[in-house]
Amino acid sequence: MGKASIFKYLLLISLISACMAEIKDLKITSDSRPVILFEKFGFTPRGYVDIAISDVSFSSSRSNVDSSLLGFFLLSDQNLIQAIYESQQEVIHPNPNPNPNPNPSPHGGTFCILFSPYVRPLFTFRDLSQSQANSYNHSFPITHPDEYSLFFANCAEESQVTMSVHTEMYNARSDGSRDYLSVGWLIVPSIYSFFALIYAAFLAVWVYFALWKNRLSAHRIHQIMGALLLAKALNLICAAEDQHYIRVTGTPHGWDVLFYIFQFLKGGLLFTVIILIGTGWSFLKPFLQVREKKVLMIVIPLQVIANIASVVIGETGPFIQNWVTWNQVFLLIDLICCCAIMFPIVWSIRTLRETSKTDGKAARNLAKLTLFRQFYIVLVGYLYFTRIVVYALKTIAAYKFQWVSVAAEETVSLAFYIFMFYMFRPVERNQYFVLDDEEEEAAEAALREEEFEL
Repeated sequence: MGKASIFKYLLLISLISACMAEIKDLKITSDSRPVILFEKFGFTPRGYVDIAISDVSFSSSRSNVDSSLLGFFLLSDQNLIQAIYESQQEVIHPNPNPNPNPNPSPHGGTFCILFSPYVRPLFTFRDLSQSQANSYNHSFPITHPDEYSLFFANCAEESQVTMSVHTEMYNARSDGSRDYLSVGWLIVPSIYSFFALIYAAFLAVWVYFALWKNRLSAHRIHQIMGALLLAKALNLICAAEDQHYIRVTGTPHGWDVLFYIFQFLKGGLLFTVIILIGTGWSFLKPFLQVREKKVLMIVIPLQVIANIASVVIGETGPFIQNWVTWNQVFLLIDLICCCAIMFPIVWSIRTLRETSKTDGKAARNLAKLTLFRQFYIVLVGYLYFTRIVVYALKTIAAYKFQWVSVAAEETVSLAFYIFMFYMFRPVERNQYFVLDDEEEEAAEAALREEEFEL
C-alpha cells in the first residue's frame, strides 16, 4: 500500500468533524482502495463499536491474498499526527502472520497501517468464520475516551474486496441504553429546538407587525421573507427531530428526508431574498433587469445541485468512493452562489452612486446608497463567518465541544436575519427613503465635497 495513499486518507479525517453514528448497513463491491473511512465518533469511557461483516470475498491479480493484511482498525485523534508522520517515513512493521509475505517491500518487509503501534487493530480477515459464509460479528469496548475513526485497511497490493458491513458506534448510558450521538453532539438537538422556537416567534412577530399591522406599506418581498422564516423554522425542527431519533434509535425515522427538503427551501429562499433585496426589487423598482434575472436563473439551479450533493454527503458518509468529490462539488457550488449574490448589491450601489449625481435627489439616493453599503458589509461578514470561521471551529474544536460550531453558526445566522428583516421592514416612513429638506441640503453639500475631492 503506497504511503501517499495512506497519507491522503489520514489527512482527510483530520478535516472531518465527528459524525452522527447512525446504524449503517453498507455494501462494498470490488473495492481496491488501500484505506476506507467508515465513521468518526466521540466516545465516553463506556463506548462500543459493533461490527458485523458477511459475504466477504477478496482476490488479487498477483497471487494469493494474505488475509491478515486486510482488516478493520480504530485511529484516535490523539494518535492521528503520529500516524500521518509514520505514513510518510520508511517505517516497516513486522507482519505478525507467520506465513510468507506475498507482497515484500524493497526493505524486507511491508508497510501496513494495521501493524502500526498508533492504531488499535480490531480484526483481520484471518479471523473470519469459514462456517458462516466468511462472516464476523463482534463488539469492541472503548475504555479510553477520545474521538476515534473506524477504518478498513487493504494492505494487499492489487487486491479487491467485496463485503456487506453493518456498523454501530455508541456510548452506553448508566441505565444500559445506547446513545448513538457523538459526545460533542449530545446537546445539538436542544440547540436546534431552541433556535426553532426563536424563529417561530420571529415569524409570528413578522406576520403581525409587517404583514398585517403595516400591510399598506408591505411589498411582495416581505411575503417572501415571511416564507423564508417559515422554511428556516421547519428546517430547524426537522434537524432537531432528526438528531433526537438518531441519538435514541440510531436511525432518523424519516426526519432526514424532511430535513433535506426544508434545507433546500431555506437555502433557495435565502439566496433569492438576498438577490431581490440587493437589486432593490419591490423597494426601488417593480421589475428585475435581464442580468438580475440571469443571476436568479443561475443561483436557483445551483441550489438544487447543492442540495443533491448535501444529501449524498449526509446519507452515504465517507465510505463511498466519490465522497471527497461530492464534498468538493458542494463547496464549489456554495462558493459560486455566495459570489453570485454579491453582484446585484454591487450593481445597486453603482447605480445609486451614479443617479445621486444626476437626478437632483441626492439625499434620498445617498441614503439608499448607505443602506446597501451596510447590507453589503453585513452580508460579507455573515458569509465569511458561516463558511470559513464555522468550518475552522469544526476542525480545531475538541471533540467534546463540536456543538460550539453549531451554536455559533445559528447565533450569527439569527443576528443576520434580524438585521436584514429590521433594515428592510415595511414601515410608512422609512429613515432611508423619507428625508426632510435640511437633510436634502446637507446631503447635496456632502456630495459636492465628495466630487471636489475626486
